[in-house]
Order: sequence, then structure tokens, then C-alpha cells
Amino acid sequence: MDKILNRAEGKLLADKIAKEADVKLHECYQCGKCTAGCPMANSFDLMPRQIVHYMHLGDMDEVLRSKTIWLCASCHTCVERCPHDIDIPTLIEKSRMEAQKRGICAVRDVRLFNDIFTETIRYTGKSQEVILEGAYNVTSGHLMQDMANVPQMLKKGIVRPEFNSVQDKESIKKIMNKAEEGGAAL
Repeated sequence: MDKILNRAEGKLLADKIAKEADVKLHECYQCGKCTAGCPMANSFDLMPRQIVHYMHLGDMDEVLRSKTIWLCASCHTCVERCPHDIDIPTLIEKSRMEAQKRGICAVRDVRLFNDIFTETIRYTGKSQEVILEGAYNVTSGHLMQDMANVPQMLKKGIVRPEFNSVQDKESIKKIMNKAEEGGAAL
């Protein structure tokens, strides 16, 4: 696999991302508490501490090509467990945005879901679960995914078929556009 960035370019990118995330990569001493508490770790190819380690080394190829940056749930369990409060979810989010800019996506369906979710919010002002799931299932080709759960979800009020929107959708669009321009996490 060809390198996207050499070590010097990778170090510059990692330092830029760390600065934007207000993280001091050298403060991580690889205790592993972040990884031990991560509820998504069993799905990752790089553990949270490895993301920080590779960034510290400037090996951003490993980070940008990883599945981990697409699968992280941003639950912040890693931050809560970290003795130095290292904000790994923000490092991951900014790395995902960088990978997206470079056309790299190790988990296509997650990017697809995020794109549909973001566009739904941009045009309706809030999450529309029924629209989101329907659009995702059709676009991803997982047409029958979740169908067995729909009756229970409707019965328990987890999802509702009615369309909900906010009054000032234009303000939401402006917020979304500003966040994307500034590279902020959505």
C-alpha cells in the first residue's frame, strides 16, 4: 500500500490535529486505560492508545487508513478513564475529517450513514430516524436491515413515523455550514 504521507508530513499533520484538539500527544504514557474501557474496541483495528501513539510518531498513514476513526462512537469513556484527560474522540474526529478530505474511507457504510445523518439535520433541523434509516438502507443496499425491529420500535415510541422539524431550519443550516468550514466536529 502506497504511503499517503511521509513521516515529516505525518508529524506536521498530527501536530496540527493535536493542536486543534488541544491535546498534548507526549502526555500519553500508554497505560491502556482508554482501550480497556472502550465499548467499541472489539471492532477496532487500532486501539485508542495506538491512535495516540501513531500520531505521536507522525505515522498518520496508519491513522487515516484505520477502521477505528470511522467506528469510534465518541462516547468519551476513554477521556474519562485517561489520567491526563487526553481527548481521543476529538483526535479521531479530526483524523476522520482529514481522511475524508483525502478520499480515504476504511468503512464505507459509516461514512454513508454520517453523510445521510448530516444532510437530514441540515434540511430538517433535527434527526429524523425513520428517514435516516430508510435512506441509509436503500443507499447502502441493506434493504431489510432493522425491519424485524420496526414493530417494537414503533410500539415503544423509539421511532415515530411522523415528520418533525424545527421552526428555524435556516439557522441550523448556517450552524452546520459554519461547523464544516471551520473543520469542527458535527
